[in-house]
Amino acid sequence: MSAAQRAVDAVWRIESARIIAGLARVVRDVGLAEELAQDAVVAALEQWPESGVPDNPGAWLMLIAKRRAVDYLRRQETLTRKVAELGRGLEDHTESFEAEVDAALDDDIGDNLLSLVFTACHPVLSPEARVALTLRLLGGLTTDEIARAYLVPETTVAQRITRAKKTLAQKQIPFEAPRGAELSERLPSVLEVVYAIFNEGYAATTGKNWVRPTLCEEALRLGRILAELVSGEPEVHGLVSLMEIQASRLRARVGRDGRPVLLLDQNRTLWDRILIRRGLIALDRAFAIGEPVGPYTLQASIAACHARAATAEDTDWAQMVRLYELLGELTPSPVVELNRAVAVGMASGPEAALKLVDALADEPALSAYHLLPSVRGDLLAKLGRTAEARAEFERAATLTRNESERILLLERAHSLP
Repeated sequence: MSAAQRAVDAVWRIESARIIAGLARVVRDVGLAEELAQDAVVAALEQWPESGVPDNPGAWLMLIAKRRAVDYLRRQETLTRKVAELGRGLEDHTESFEAEVDAALDDDIGDNLLSLVFTACHPVLSPEARVALTLRLLGGLTTDEIARAYLVPETTVAQRITRAKKTLAQKQIPFEAPRGAELSERLPSVLEVVYAIFNEGYAATTGKNWVRPTLCEEALRLGRILAELVSGEPEVHGLVSLMEIQASRLRARVGRDGRPVLLLDQNRTLWDRILIRRGLIALDRAFAIGEPVGPYTLQASIAACHARAATAEDTDWAQMVRLYELLGELTPSPVVELNRAVAVGMASGPEAALKLVDALADEPALSAYHLLPSVRGDLLAKLGRTAEARAEFERAATLTRNESERILLLERAHSLP
């Protein structure tokens, strides 16, 4: 991959959501907005290798996307209709259209990105399609990365995204954030999507880097906006708390050599105390609002157990086991059970935890999940069953698509006696 291609990829990761959201506000079609934005990316791939990366690559992409939008509308002979919808005269359509997009990009009141999330999470779409489409539009993730994050085939994700965009266009879903009761109904899906974006930044499924702080920052930004817009919903504050506390560890999650650093081995002086304080305040707000206590608030409580402990040894592992049990009752899943097993291992020893992990061996959803053999390898190593542990770490290394994580797992395998 050339330097220009890498630059395009990096800029797309950062700017795609803002560009798509700005265009979608004007053309009222997220699928069309994404196509126009991708046309601009193609132009960048053609021109940047010759001309060099512009000083403001995001603005460059936006300018080209706007021009592509006007050209598209002309070709489709819908410009007159669009201009009529916007209440403008045909003679000044190009200037007005570009001004509309510029205004959309600068508008913080309506927040285009938030409107994009709610549009992508509209009830006309299946829950799976809402997540996939928003990850694609907001996070700029590929279908492969989304598939890895959700442990489903890539073709399935691609079909969900295609059908979702088609459905939104056919149903003429307005590009706007809902209000009132409709907002409450659509909020859980939005929270799921926001946290999925955060998780992709916190533990990247592919590539050389283990973390993508930009995605975490974007998810946090969206979460904080949600917390202001729907301040009476405890789970919004629970999610914000969870993301704030987890984000506080980002600097400690990767060493100077770029290698991942596991939670128990992290230098806790590198944890961002401001983010932790923000997270604990958000957690207090979630509990202050009252029942029901939801899964994000419980997960934030687990994260707070880590945040409040000066060292790994000081962690209240028994409390963490109780919290995972509550979380499992509320939202049963093999991933929650795997995490509970880790906490049990710290509270009661590796033998008790290994029984829980072995009970998950036949879970179809975990068949390609690298953390299952990774956790099992860790427990086996603590029990002195080094040959079995090595095999598990090596198996985990074959399953992960993240290069940094693969190296870490192989190092753990080779470090065993």
